[in-house]
This record gives sequence, structure tokens and C-alpha cells, in this order.
Amino acid sequence: MLRGLSRASLAEVEERFNAVAGSADLGSLADELFAVADLFDREHGLRRNLSDPARPAAQKAQAVRVLLEGKVSNAALETVVAAVSAKWARPGDLADVIERLGVIAAAAEAEAQGKLDDVEDELFRFGRIVASNLELHRTLTNVGVPAQAKRELLGSLLDGKVAPTTLRLVTQLVVHPRGRSLERGLEEFGSLVAAQRQRLVAVVRSAVELSEEQKRRLATWLRTSYGRDVHLNVEVDPRVLGGFSVQIGDDLIDTTIAGRIEEVRRRLAG
Repeated sequence: MLRGLSRASLAEVEERFNAVAGSADLGSLADELFAVADLFDREHGLRRNLSDPARPAAQKAQAVRVLLEGKVSNAALETVVAAVSAKWARPGDLADVIERLGVIAAAAEAEAQGKLDDVEDELFRFGRIVASNLELHRTLTNVGVPAQAKRELLGSLLDGKVAPTTLRLVTQLVVHPRGRSLERGLEEFGSLVAAQRQRLVAVVRSAVELSEEQKRRLATWLRTSYGRDVHLNVEVDPRVLGGFSVQIGDDLIDTTIAGRIEEVRRRLAG
């Protein structure tokens, strides 16, 4: 999570990104930004130098131009130049922001293709699939498994079955976890994708599958309550015993029987 100085710098870099990304091939731009973020993660000395607030911004910008010019698109180059010219609270924030903008570029491509809803749903479902398959989870998160083997496995599982943006984002998370758990990474990327439409993400757990009418009514109620559109990720979980729960960020709305039982237990224990 970006704080203080880095939050202000993010706004500046996003402004430059928005100015140059409009005419870019967004999928390629996402890949280029991911590659730069991964480069900065690998080359610690380079990242420290380019995020050092004591070094002049023009000097850092020139270093990036020498390093990347002719190797990435102009949109990617200008985005990275803006990032290294800004000031960051910690060196790691530089790579974090560049990756974040890669996710936003990918989400913008999905929106242009009319597949943004699909990407949100597919990221959520993939997370549930991995959580329920211990062997798959172990393979995808094992640092000893070569990156190419992970790419090939993801391709065999997802290529042609999900939106290209979904495969691109999942591959980035699996091959370059950057210190995150896969579950946390999917949650972060899902939130950024949802933010493309300024929507909140609600994780709904119900004992049975909700009908389309129930989903519509719940989404309408949440939109009225929060003042923003809410995307529903619905998970069928027999453990809730009845009713449903809704998690939006730190907010939990729990109408399940299991939740009521747990609340009674807490009160008795207290």
C-alpha cells in the first residue's frame, strides 16, 4: 500500500500515463510495463539509483532513456520516465507503481473489448480453483518450478478459455509474485480491474447459488448503500448454513446462520 509521498507521486505518474496511453496498444503496453517492473525487482542497484530522491530527476530520466529507448514503446518509455522522475517513500514503490500501471493498461484493453466483466469474474474463479486444488497451488507457487513451465501450464489451462487479459494478469502474478501470495495478488489485481469503472468489489458467500434476480437486487441495494457500482463475486459455500455474507474491503455484512452462531459464541466467551 502506498503512503504519504508515494501516494502523491502516483497521482502525477498516472496523469502522464493517461496522456500517453490513449493511442498505445494497451496489451503490449501492459507487457512492457510488467517487464520493466520485473527488471527493477531483479536489479536492486538499478532500482535504488532510480528511486533515490537525492539524485536529480533529469539525471534519472536520462538514464532510463539510455536503458530503454528503442526497446519499448514510447508510451511505456514516457511512463517509466515519469515514474523515475517522481519521489518515492521507499525504493520498492517504484516497481510497484509501474506494475500497477501495467494492470491498468491491461484492464483498459479489456474494457475496450467489452470484456472487463469477464476478466473480473475469471480472476475470482481462478483464485477459487487454485484454492481448492492443492497440487495446482503447489506447482504455481513453487519457486523451484521454472517460469517457462508455469507459463506453459497456465496456457494449457486457460488459453482460449478466458479473456486474453485474464491470462496476461494471472501469468504476471504466477511468474513474478513479487513477494505476494497468489491469493493476495489476485485480490489486488481484481480490485484494480474493478477500479477501471470506479466500482467496488463485493465477495458474496451463500449456501446456494443466487439467481440473477437476487444478484441484481443485491447489487442495487449495495450501490444505494455505498453510492458506487458494486461488482459481485459470488461463492457458493455450504458452511454458511443459510443466508449470505458480503465482504467489501473491511466491511462485512453477515446474515448467515453460521455468522449468527459465531456471534453468540463470541458473546458467551466475552
